[in-house]
Amino acid sequence: MRIIGTGSARPSLVVTNAMLENFLDTSDEWIVTRTGIHERRVISSENLEDLASTAALRAMEDAGVTPEQIDFIICSNVVNEYVTPGLGCIIQGKIGATCPTMDINCACTGFIYALDIAESYLATKDMKNILIVCAEEPSRMMNWKDRSSCILFGDAAGAAVVTKGDDLKAIRLSTHCKVEALYQKRKLQPTPFLTKEESDGGVVMNGQDVFKLAVSSSIKDIDKVLGMAGITADDIDLYVLHQANVRIIEAIQHFVKQDRSKFPVNLNKYGNVSSASIPALLDDLNRGNKLRTGEMLLLSAFGAGFTTGACILRWSK
Repeated sequence: MRIIGTGSARPSLVVTNAMLENFLDTSDEWIVTRTGIHERRVISSENLEDLASTAALRAMEDAGVTPEQIDFIICSNVVNEYVTPGLGCIIQGKIGATCPTMDINCACTGFIYALDIAESYLATKDMKNILIVCAEEPSRMMNWKDRSSCILFGDAAGAAVVTKGDDLKAIRLSTHCKVEALYQKRKLQPTPFLTKEESDGGVVMNGQDVFKLAVSSSIKDIDKVLGMAGITADDIDLYVLHQANVRIIEAIQHFVKQDRSKFPVNLNKYGNVSSASIPALLDDLNRGNKLRTGEMLLLSAFGAGFTTGACILRWSK
């Protein structure tokens, strides 16, 4: 497969670190030195499905395809206001498509998992264009009294249209069952027969465990896909990494021994937007004319599960 269009959409409300000081025991300096985040976009009046549809339409416009030309939609989403139907079904109607849809929840690694699914479908089914939409609102999962977690996240949608091609040079997915490192549980509707105890609340995150898992897993994935593609770290033009924490990005940069200029970031403005992170960053790079035909991109992400993934793409748009 190859990527032929990108799109993104973000909420209008900008929440700065200074705004968080009004209700959290924190400061701009404390947040920036630990995460690299200065501000984030947070949903206030918007609906996630509208942001998702906007990102999808922008990706389709960039690709030069119509809703009728989309053969399949893969939607990556952790949580939204709809338990059912899946968010992909709602996006399909909003953009005027008629194709089948699939929803996946692979946390922050969702875009890379979706690329792997798209590659398989294009190779084995009578399809030409697949739309990937990653739409996330982590702000609705947070305990906004917990400064260790709520400062990290923002909301966004990112999308890409992929078609047949040979730009995917290597891909690796992995899952390690480490639920206790990062999770959220919520109470379901009660029944007359329920006897077990249930818990409810915001995201629970063990920051040290997540950091160690993120760095070690990402390094392993990156090493593997470089070997699979038969290239070295020097051959990669840009490392498009999940935008979770600047310290994690710096640790990966140290491992591959590459210049800082190869590691684009936007987490300083947007925070961690889960699976929308990589496609939204790709869209920023694409629309900023910072991607050149023939460049080799390495994508790497990690998320709750603990899921990880990495791939190497040639950019030929």
